[in-house]
Amino acid sequence: MDATTSRGASSSLPLHLIVDDTLALVSPLQQSFQRSQRLCFGDSAPGEFPLAANPSIVLHVLTSCNLDPEDLAHLEASNVLKPANFPPDFDFSMSELAALDMCQKRAIFKPMTADEREHFKQRCGGSWKLVLRFIMAGEACCRREKSQAIAGPGHSIAVTASGAVYTFGSNNSGQLGHGNLEEEWRPRVVRSLQGIRIIQAAAGAGRTMLVSDAGRVYAFGKDSFGEVEYGGQGSKFVTMPQMVESLKDIYVVQAAIGNFFTAVLSREGRVYTFSWGNDTRLGHQTEPNDVQPHLLTGALENVPVVQIAAGYCYLLALACQPTGMSVYSVGCGLGGKLGHGSRTDEKYPRLIEQFQNLNIQPVVVAAGAWHAAVVGKDGRVCTWGWGRYGCLGHGNEECESVPKIVEALSGVKAVHVATGDYTTFVVSDKGDVYSFGCGESSSLGHNTITEGNNRHTNVLSPELVTSLKRVNERMVQISLTNSIYWNAHTFALTDSGRLYAFGAGDKGQLGTELVAQQSERGTPERVEIDLN
Repeated sequence: MDATTSRGASSSLPLHLIVDDTLALVSPLQQSFQRSQRLCFGDSAPGEFPLAANPSIVLHVLTSCNLDPEDLAHLEASNVLKPANFPPDFDFSMSELAALDMCQKRAIFKPMTADEREHFKQRCGGSWKLVLRFIMAGEACCRREKSQAIAGPGHSIAVTASGAVYTFGSNNSGQLGHGNLEEEWRPRVVRSLQGIRIIQAAAGAGRTMLVSDAGRVYAFGKDSFGEVEYGGQGSKFVTMPQMVESLKDIYVVQAAIGNFFTAVLSREGRVYTFSWGNDTRLGHQTEPNDVQPHLLTGALENVPVVQIAAGYCYLLALACQPTGMSVYSVGCGLGGKLGHGSRTDEKYPRLIEQFQNLNIQPVVVAAGAWHAAVVGKDGRVCTWGWGRYGCLGHGNEECESVPKIVEALSGVKAVHVATGDYTTFVVSDKGDVYSFGCGESSSLGHNTITEGNNRHTNVLSPELVTSLKRVNERMVQISLTNSIYWNAHTFALTDSGRLYAFGAGDKGQLGTELVAQQSERGTPERVEIDLN
């Protein structure tokens, strides 16, 4: 039979009617039990074909292909897929059941009780396809359950794909988690976390927070959720990871450390904050040493959030609703970094309406010290806030109080963006990296020095980071120091798990010792650690 004939024969076969003749040999009770088993992910015995006890292989095909929730919705709308007819889910469409099975693969979904899952589904919009969309959106923008690297203020964190954690660099507050205050110039595994799988990390000035796949949060370094970045409190240091007891009843999937405050995101998409002073800056009264999480109320109270980003005294939240993706902001409005067309502070989360005007569906959000950026689903990049040193990429140093498309990147489809103190990096779908903004400390990767001094030139419009292009690997993540007090360093992570570093390295934060009293490195060099 030739290929054409084969395709014609297979296309005429109604797959949803395929049955397993062996079921006729067992009792009706056994048939019901066998059909209720959906063995799509390796739970079947050796030699057993998954779903052999079910009346169709369509579910297995849909699930194993890992289709996008929108694709599942299109299939359902076209009436191609009939009701699944699997006990006890007789009323589910095949695409809805496939979405549920794909949700069940996720670490954050597995521990949920039946009641928690139902509540989660209703919060996401009443469909398992919407739940899957919510989970996948969080995975995409935060690299959850994947390798990642964090370039903190003077210290660094690397998380492997298996969840092991390495730290190196400055350790004046115990932020490396090794039980001492000694600097580390090479990546060193945090041994006290053995047996705990970490899926996300956050770094602040003298502080580290880690999130496990069980939703637990571990913190070390400065013992304060509201520590200012320079000076002040911090009289107590924690030199080894300790679980944050006040969060034990909240399943956390992400932590973010800003100046004066800390924020965490729950599995269900709720945002909680610690500290912020006593001026109701986030809609609640707190003290700087407050250790209790406070639910971020207002417009986000019933809106599920997939990502949070913390900057200098402000917070951004990427929300995922049935109607689409959106961004909310709250906090200090200096420089227009809240994106509402003014420099007014916001005590409660407020929707940034400009994305609707630009017809952009945000999928990744980044909060720098004084400016912010978003990547849209179509690959366009928007920036706003304080434009000093050209960090907005618009060819000047002017402020923008609402999101503005970076026209110089019109020929690039972006998939990732990272922001720091007046610096911005963009990663394209081809793995190329572009940077712009303040060039101090060689953190932009262009390695060009202004004649007569040791400061590197500023870049007002996006430029390809050719030093990373020469590495000849596809970049998937960039992380850079987000601090106004520390010289910046930058990490570039490849899809093969290799990590490259450049910028300031005077505390060992690049993962290697610099030669001849150098304090920075302009050319990316590999950190001796395999994150895959």
